[in-house]
Amino acid sequence: MGFNDAVFTDTIAAVATAVAPGEGSVAIVRISGNGAEAIGRQLFAAPGQQSWESHRVLYGHVVDPASGERLDEALLLLMRAPRSFTREDVVELHCHGGLVAVQRVLELVLAAGARRALPGEFSQRAFLNGRLDLTRAEAISEMITARSRRAAQLAMAGLDGGLQLRIGALRERLLDQLAELEARVDFEEDLPPLDGAAVTAELAAVQVELEQLVAEARQGELLRRGLRVAIVGRPNVGKSSLLNLLSRRERAIVTDLPGTTRDLLESELVLEGVPLTLLDTAGIRPTSDRVEQLGIERSRAALAAADAVLLLFDLSAGWSLEDQALRELVPEGVVLLVAGNKADGAGLPVGLVPPGDGEPADVRFSALTGAGRDELVAELLRRCGAGCLEGVQVALNARQRDLAAAAALSLGAALEAAAQQLPWDFWTIDLRAAVRALGEITGEAVSEAVLDRVFSRFCIGK
Repeated sequence: MGFNDAVFTDTIAAVATAVAPGEGSVAIVRISGNGAEAIGRQLFAAPGQQSWESHRVLYGHVVDPASGERLDEALLLLMRAPRSFTREDVVELHCHGGLVAVQRVLELVLAAGARRALPGEFSQRAFLNGRLDLTRAEAISEMITARSRRAAQLAMAGLDGGLQLRIGALRERLLDQLAELEARVDFEEDLPPLDGAAVTAELAAVQVELEQLVAEARQGELLRRGLRVAIVGRPNVGKSSLLNLLSRRERAIVTDLPGTTRDLLESELVLEGVPLTLLDTAGIRPTSDRVEQLGIERSRAALAAADAVLLLFDLSAGWSLEDQALRELVPEGVVLLVAGNKADGAGLPVGLVPPGDGEPADVRFSALTGAGRDELVAELLRRCGAGCLEGVQVALNARQRDLAAAAALSLGAALEAAAQQLPWDFWTIDLRAAVRALGEITGEAVSEAVLDRVFSRFCIGK
């Protein structure tokens, strides 16, 4: 039985909406499987002559069949197969929000014969039943976890099938070449000569497109995952003021007293479509204060864990030995941007510093007036590889990127076999590997273990 011929005998259920104590006006309990409608009829009392028709909303109450107690006033939506998300019978109970009411309803559903759904199991059934390809299924998870508008747009492009169409088209082109090669392996004497140059040109063209997708995937990852940026500097150089300037709110305590920030302060924000976690660290300096020492230790750890470090120094005081010592603490491979603050007091122009003028700062700004803020943000994103993301229309996730990169490498090996003028069957070995990798991206050639790993990262209820 193939994946798209999957038949599930059990019925699953889960809360399909985010719920929190006292928050959310509506919560949905979703039930999917052969027993979904029977469970709905057992637990839902619809007064009057309301008809149980597919894709029709019923009004009534969720009732405990054992005691007759009404648990909640609710709506029921019945979606009979195959016109549902999972292509199974689906019942949704739209209850009041919060924790207690919806959990009591879910407990009744489970007691009536459903089992608790695993993370991503509804989406996994939609894939196995042919409702979604794997790229669309993964795009659902990415839409839910999107941290910025641009990340949501990329997820929507995946949901619309843009990624599946692009990968599918590349795979079809490789399959065409593979068919030609395999035909020559078996029946070369009965067929006209194969134009090897045309085959290699097509393989090279597909390889270039795959490498472009891999490059765009790294940019897409920035939009999905975001960046962790540690703001470091000596005490009282304006780290907390910069954090407030970027986040446009008074998140950090700003005073003239050195050592005010004694712990890491985190601020989540989106700059130019890129999610950022800014870490406002304690000023690193010798101190006998044990509490401040703990903050400094955490600052050092933040340097190692950050994607980028924004090193601030005071332009009015000039670059010092302590500033240089901080610069040398930044781990190798971590993006570093040196920013000079208090340009207003130093009487210097703000913005990017021309290379070669001897200034230790890469950019000058004023946290007090906000001048130079935009140049600082643009330079930081540029150095992190996130300077120009508007051209990215679809983006592979990490799993898909690795497979696309593997396919490109396999095509490179096939082209090497061609360059060495090896027999056709040597070409086909690596070409089959490339086709298989692309099929694993869309789910056309994927193992059950891979599916379990993919869908286990989803939230429960989706």
